[in-house]
Amino acid sequence: MKSPPAMDPESPPPPPGTPPDDEEEKRGGGRKRVPWRMTLSLAYQSLGVVYGDLSTSPLYVYKAAFAEDIQHTDTNDEILGVLSFVFWTLTLVPLLKYVCIVLRADDNGEGGTFALYSLLCRHARAALLPPGRSAAGDDDHFFDARKAPAESGNAVTLGGRGGGAAASVRRLLERHKVLQRVLLVLALVGTCMVIGDGVLTPAISVFSAVSGLELSMEKEHHKYVELPIACIILVCLFALQHYGTHRVGFIFAPIVITWLLCISMIGVYNIIHWEPNVYRALSPYYMYKFLRKTQRGGWMSLGGILLCVTGSEAMFADLGHFNQLSIQIAFTCMVYPALILAYMGQAAYLCRHHTMESDYRIGFYVSVPEKIRWPVLAIAILAAVVGSQAVITGTFSMIKQCTSLGCFPRVKIVHTSAKVHGQIYIPEINWILMVLCLAVTIGFRDTKHLGNASGLAVITVMLVTTCLMSLVIVLCWHRSIFLAIGFIVFFGTIEALYFSAALIKFREGAWVPIVLAFIFMLIMCIWHYGTIKKYEFDVQSKVSINWLLGLSPNLGIVRVRGIGLIHTELETGIPAIFSHFVTNLPAFHQVLIFMCIKNVPIPHVRPEERFLVGRIGPKEYRIYRCIVRYGYHDFPKDDMEFEKELVCSIAEFIRSGSSKINGMSEDFDKDEEQRMSVVRSSSIRMLEEDGSVENTVGPSQAREIQSPAPAPVPAPAAGVKKRVRFVLPAASPKPNAGVQEELQELSDAREAGMAFILGHSHVKAKSGSSFLRRFVINFCYDFLRRNSRGPNYAVTIPHASTLEVGMMYYV
Repeated sequence: MKSPPAMDPESPPPPPGTPPDDEEEKRGGGRKRVPWRMTLSLAYQSLGVVYGDLSTSPLYVYKAAFAEDIQHTDTNDEILGVLSFVFWTLTLVPLLKYVCIVLRADDNGEGGTFALYSLLCRHARAALLPPGRSAAGDDDHFFDARKAPAESGNAVTLGGRGGGAAASVRRLLERHKVLQRVLLVLALVGTCMVIGDGVLTPAISVFSAVSGLELSMEKEHHKYVELPIACIILVCLFALQHYGTHRVGFIFAPIVITWLLCISMIGVYNIIHWEPNVYRALSPYYMYKFLRKTQRGGWMSLGGILLCVTGSEAMFADLGHFNQLSIQIAFTCMVYPALILAYMGQAAYLCRHHTMESDYRIGFYVSVPEKIRWPVLAIAILAAVVGSQAVITGTFSMIKQCTSLGCFPRVKIVHTSAKVHGQIYIPEINWILMVLCLAVTIGFRDTKHLGNASGLAVITVMLVTTCLMSLVIVLCWHRSIFLAIGFIVFFGTIEALYFSAALIKFREGAWVPIVLAFIFMLIMCIWHYGTIKKYEFDVQSKVSINWLLGLSPNLGIVRVRGIGLIHTELETGIPAIFSHFVTNLPAFHQVLIFMCIKNVPIPHVRPEERFLVGRIGPKEYRIYRCIVRYGYHDFPKDDMEFEKELVCSIAEFIRSGSSKINGMSEDFDKDEEQRMSVVRSSSIRMLEEDGSVENTVGPSQAREIQSPAPAPVPAPAAGVKKRVRFVLPAASPKPNAGVQEELQELSDAREAGMAFILGHSHVKAKSGSSFLRRFVINFCYDFLRRNSRGPNYAVTIPHASTLEVGMMYYV
């Protein structure tokens, strides 16, 4: 059995049932106290980042609702019914569900579909994400030692609430792989629909904003101007993505605030001028009256009404950039009142002009007073661009999360801000989104079909969030299972009604998000399956420690100067590429480090828990294993800084006394390589100074494993090298002779340089595989691998220091 990672003796884990301080701060929506000035500043900034999409929905909601299903009306019942649906939908979904409940389900301050999934995986062993899972057991729960109470057979409750239900649901998830797969598929479906929304939202927002031009042109001419202008704006929008949102971010909030003030003042004017009694529609009775009168047409029009909540998911998805209170303040104090006034104003205008058929075709702009239509048009286009920008940036973040967790092919990720790590740019995804966005805009050319497509994507993401939240209520919040059932029944019923209305329009545009989601889902599933099979082959083909111990001098294994850094996806054992390398070239470096980059399903890994270090073989071998852990919102540092931190973590491991940390004896144990130690922030500093040294390798610097007679190694040419030395803290005790010798050898190896040994695998389906498996592995997965980026750790590695070892994988 694999022993659990050793904990730092200076900070022992809390006793069962006692959550750590940070968990106490987060549970129940509580957070670390933030000054009010900062909270208000974050609320101001969130208006430009989070609410751009939601605030532009008045441009197309009434137009989509009255597109064809309800064309003619002799009374105001239909108009007031739509307003009643809009009011209660905005009140129940964004305000009650997201602002009051879902925002509390953050994962270390992060939100979104994957945040809910990772939160569930941290409270139940339900993760199915490759790679980085131990063959001997899932050690992702190393983080749970500080995040959740320990389990020892009986259910341990958090705060003594709902322990029985939580334990039952947890056991059910852990025992049935089918439920774990369903959970992962739910998360992936929600993610794919968010990506689809990244295609549809810019199209419908920009096209609806530009549609105001038809008020100033003849019917025969505006259709030739509307589409080209919308396409030009979309191309410019995507072409400017590489500059990053931080360069123009300071103008986002003022634009959205101006837009919200504009539509609210227009709404107040229309209410006072046209129909002061429109407030009657706030009664739920008008919803019943609307459905009773319109019947099937009214039910189908719900697909357009649900567009009033498009962008609500951004409040949760962008939680990591702000905090819960700032998003709540911005929505309740600014966004919600402005939207309600805007929709009431449009309804008040339509109540006096409902006999004009063109009113429903033109939509929002017809309710704008003629004197201010051009300024409103300009502000609307800017607001639509801001809303589209937020959705595109959110799509980049979602793709990055999927890539980090091994569920999407590796793509190039460019960080556009040195201060805000969440601001990224993915070139390949950006141009794919642009092509797809232009295709649906040119293909549909009207708000009706774009609205049907966008509505289905939005409501599907909300349904996924509702399903995952019901599990969070039981597993993570430890509340009653009846509360979770009540949550999913209440909100699930509302969203299922809208979902059915959107799905019935499959042939009228709703097929687009389904096709997009299917394509991205297929890519994710193929990549997930191929990566899992490749990892399983690595586990089955790994070399045990006995093989390393069995290397004898008769094999001629020579140790040369320098550090050899071998990347592997295995946490235990020796990868097959190393045995393949030694078999063909019987020599490796005087210090050898097997490094595993592990992406864990949490947003951030604390720096003091980043490196997990262990030893392979006896101390004289100078072979170490280092597991470097990153969350899906963490960003690896540049190669030089990373190398320095890696070497310092090894030095700290040596100085601290690995046998003392791991509770092991000085004699080597074959199980020792299974035991790892968390290396806290290293107190050792590594100084690298330029100096001219003679770069020669004498007999004392090249040695043969288990051989008293060293083997000579040719000396490379002399050159200017860096002198490396470790500086220990003054208060630390003097290390013994063995530790000094090991540290000296590590510094010598660092001076000689670091070589990167990477595996270059070719994956093929093994003989006898079915046609489907051969097609998926040999064609689909191989195509994705050949056209995806290399691993992040290999991007900045100097080619002169890289050695690739090719192997054929038969999976």
